[in-house]
Amino acid sequence: MVTQETSLTDKEKSAVAKYGLTPKQVRLVDTIVATGCSIKEASIKAGYSTKDGGRVQASRTLRTAKVQRYMMDQCARTLGLGAVVASNKLVHLAGSAKSEYVQLEASKDVLDRVGLRTPDKVQHSVEGQLKINIDLG
Repeated sequence: MVTQETSLTDKEKSAVAKYGLTPKQVRLVDTIVATGCSIKEASIKAGYSTKDGGRVQASRTLRTAKVQRYMMDQCARTLGLGAVVASNKLVHLAGSAKSEYVQLEASKDVLDRVGLRTPDKVQHSVEGQLKINIDLG
């Protein structure tokens, strides 16, 4: 007989050990983060009861601190990977988009993201003394 512990993936084993989660909690979060599905759908895929109680239990689980911490880490990881794809697309558009307007906007965005942008406001400062004398006599 295969135990649940041996059927876990390396990623699930790591999350169980690092965050103190159950395998079911890891699968619930991973399903939601990977697919963006509803809590009800994710609870079924993660192995919670198919009755309404499973959705309620999954919803409560998602509100616990350790599950929230794991979910935030997984979201950050996903966004980090997405940022690589987005930056490559932006550089590609800047160089090869058919529309010059798209090329211009993509180029401005690339420059902005690397810190080379025009200042939002220009402030001029004049130093010195100014003396006005009005003689009405």
